[in-house]
Amino acid sequence: MSEASQFWDGARRELAELPGGHGLNIAHVAVDQHVLQGNGQRIAIRWIGSGGSRSDISYQDLSWSASRFANALKALGIGAGDRVFSLLGRVPELHIAALGTWKLRAVFCPLFSAFGPEPVKARMSIAKPVVIVTTSRLFVRKIQPILADLPFLKHVILTDGGAGGLDFNALLAAASPSFEIEPTSPEELAILHFTSGTTGRPKGAMHVHAAAIAHRATAIHALDLKPEDIYWCTADPGWVTGTSYGIIAPLAVGCTLILDEEEFDAERWYSTLEKHRVNVWYTAPTAIRMLIRAGDELPKRFNLSALRFIASVGEPLHPEAVVWGQQVLGRPIHDNWWQTETGGIMIANTADMKIKPGSMGLALPGIEAAIVRRKDDAVEVIAENDAEGELALRPGWPSMFRGYLNEDERYKKCFAGGWYLTGDMATKDTDGYFWFVGRADDVIKSAGHLIGPFEVESALLAHPAVAEAAAIGVPDPVAGEVVKAYVSLRPGHAADEALMKELMAHARKKLGPAVAPRQIAISEDLPRTRSGKIMRRLLKARELGLPEGDTSTLEGAT
Repeated sequence: MSEASQFWDGARRELAELPGGHGLNIAHVAVDQHVLQGNGQRIAIRWIGSGGSRSDISYQDLSWSASRFANALKALGIGAGDRVFSLLGRVPELHIAALGTWKLRAVFCPLFSAFGPEPVKARMSIAKPVVIVTTSRLFVRKIQPILADLPFLKHVILTDGGAGGLDFNALLAAASPSFEIEPTSPEELAILHFTSGTTGRPKGAMHVHAAAIAHRATAIHALDLKPEDIYWCTADPGWVTGTSYGIIAPLAVGCTLILDEEEFDAERWYSTLEKHRVNVWYTAPTAIRMLIRAGDELPKRFNLSALRFIASVGEPLHPEAVVWGQQVLGRPIHDNWWQTETGGIMIANTADMKIKPGSMGLALPGIEAAIVRRKDDAVEVIAENDAEGELALRPGWPSMFRGYLNEDERYKKCFAGGWYLTGDMATKDTDGYFWFVGRADDVIKSAGHLIGPFEVESALLAHPAVAEAAAIGVPDPVAGEVVKAYVSLRPGHAADEALMKELMAHARKKLGPAVAPRQIAISEDLPRTRSGKIMRRLLKARELGLPEGDTSTLEGAT
C-alpha cells in the first residue's frame, strides 16, 4: 500500500461510520456523530443576520432540523439520487437543506444567489433537480421567469414562505426530528458543483460522500482547525469552498462556524473577528486586497488577539499580501491551492512550515503532486527544479471528482499517464514548494519567452500605488504576444502620465524588459468571479473583441 493510501485509510478510520457499519454519510460525519458522542450542546453555527441579529444553533438542534428536512423531502416523494438545488445566501437554511438532503442520500447542488434566470436554467437543465430551496424574492426574480422551461422541477421550497412554493418552516414543523440514515456507500453521489470553462457550457463536477474524509483531514492539516475553535469562512455558499469548508469541514471537525449574512465591509469584518473571538479565518485574496485598501490604521482599533491562523484561497495570493498580514495583522496569511475538481485543499502553507511569500506551499499528506509536460496521450514528469510545466496530481484522494455530469469524454480528457492534469502551470523549487504561473491558456508567449501573468501582477502590486493588477497577452507582429497589464489604484493616487511612466519603469526594473508589460491601462472595475478570481480570459476577450464565453459566475452578473 502506498504512503498516500495509508494516510487516507487512517483519515477514514478517524470518522464515525453509520451505526452498524453501514457506510459513510456526510450528514452523519458532520452532525450526528457529535450528538452520539455527547457533544450535541456544542454550538455548531453562530449566525449573524444582516440586521445585526444573532442566533446560535447547537449540533443537536442542527441534527434535528436536518432530520426534519429529510423527512419533509421524503414525504414529497423525493429519494436517494434525486437532485436538490439551493439558491440561497449565507443563512442556516442552507446548511439544514444540505445536511437533510445528504441524510436522505439525495444529491445537493448549491447555486450562486447572484445568478440570473439564464445561468440558473442552464445548470438546472443539465442536472434536472426535482426540488429547489430559495427565497420568495429570488423565486420571483430568477425561477418564475423560467419555470415553464423546467418540467422536471416538482417542488419549490421557500425559506420565508410566500406564494409560489412550499413553506420551509412549515414543512420542518410538521416533520419528525428523528431520521434513520439508510446504508450509504462512500462512493454514492452526494454533491454537484458547477464550474465554468473558458468556453462551452458549465460542467457539473460530481463528488461523493467519501469526500468528507478529505474535507476533515485537510481542514486539520491545512487550516489548523480544532474542535474548540471559532471558525469563519467568508466564501459565498454558491462556490465549492462554501460547501467544502463552509459546511462540511468545520462541522466534521466539530468546531463552531461563523455564518455572516452580510457582504464585505472592512470595519464590520474586523468587528466580527474581535467580537466573536475568531481563531481560524479562511478568506480570499480579493477580500484581503480590499482590506489593504481600507488602510493600515483601521485594524488597530480592534482586538484580534484570538486570531491564530489566516488562510486564503480562490486565486494566487501575491507576496505583498502575505507580508501585509504579518506587518499589519500580526499574522502571516497562508495561501493554499485547490480546484472545484479536487474538492479539497491539495497544496498549502501550513501552520508548522516556513512561508515563502508568493508560493502555493507544499503538497499535503496523502497528495502526490508533480510538474509535468504533456506528450500526446502521455506525460513526462519534469525533474529539474524551477522548470515550468503543468501541475499534476496522482488520483486517489477521497474528494477527487468522480466525473462531469453527462460528459464522460470531457472527464477523460482531464487524465493522462496516471495523472490528473489540472490545467494550471506552475514550478517546483528545491524545497518542494510549488509556485503558480498561470492557467495553461493564460500563459503569455512573447518572443520565445513563456511569461506567467502572476509574476507580472506580483511585480506591479509591489508598487505602493497599485491595489489590484491583471496581466494578459495581446497580439504583436514581431513578438507574437506582448504583455498588457490592467491595474486599479489605491486611494490618493491619480492616473496621470507621471504615474504611468513610473509604473512602467518600476515593472521594467523588477521584471526586465523581456517580461515587463509594454502597455499598462487603469481599470477600476476588473472583472472577477464571486469567488474572487480576476477573469483574465474575459479581459483578453474584451481587448480582442472575442466572444466572452460563460460569464454567469462573474461578480455582479444577473
